[in-house]
Amino acid sequence: MIGPLAVSTLGLLLERPMHPYEMVQLLLARWEDRLVKVRPGSLYHVVDRLHADGLVQPIGSERAGNRPERTTYAITPAGIAAMQDWVGRSIAVPEPEYPRFPLALSAAHHLPKADVVTLLRRRVAALRGQDAELEAGLTEVAARAVAERYWVDLPLARRMLAAEIDHLTALADRIESGDLPWPDPEPPNEGTP
Repeated sequence: MIGPLAVSTLGLLLERPMHPYEMVQLLLARWEDRLVKVRPGSLYHVVDRLHADGLVQPIGSERAGNRPERTTYAITPAGIAAMQDWVGRSIAVPEPEYPRFPLALSAAHHLPKADVVTLLRRRVAALRGQDAELEAGLTEVAARAVAERYWVDLPLARRMLAAEIDHLTALADRIESGDLPWPDPEPPNEGTP
């Protein structure tokens, strides 16, 4: 079973063979670090694991000056099949991902009304900042003429942010106005463990 960073790695190697350092740079240039945690050490570990599993293979090494030797990898037919299977299943079959925020929102009734409103408005401000970054990213990829197939997730991310911003703004307004009753939590009984 491969994970998200492995999928990104295999996807890059479908484009052409490359070495892990180049993969990291390309993932960052394409803003894929919004979708998967991209760290050089992690990527090298993933490449080693993919190699051990027969999903990639080294095709050459080079050394430039005093820099460490860089091994270039290519995807194998088994790697293509594994990546396509993961992507296909992930697109077709919705699976719960258990993000933290929905759980926190479901437990927000344990906080005082004023705190919840403040926290919701703080989150909305942060989400607006993320949306501005995504908008800048869209402008950047368009200016660099990056093929749209590499960033088809950006418009979805912006729409999801817009929906969350609208929902949380309305929720904060309803709590603040009293339209949604929000009693402050009772303090715990002193004798209760």
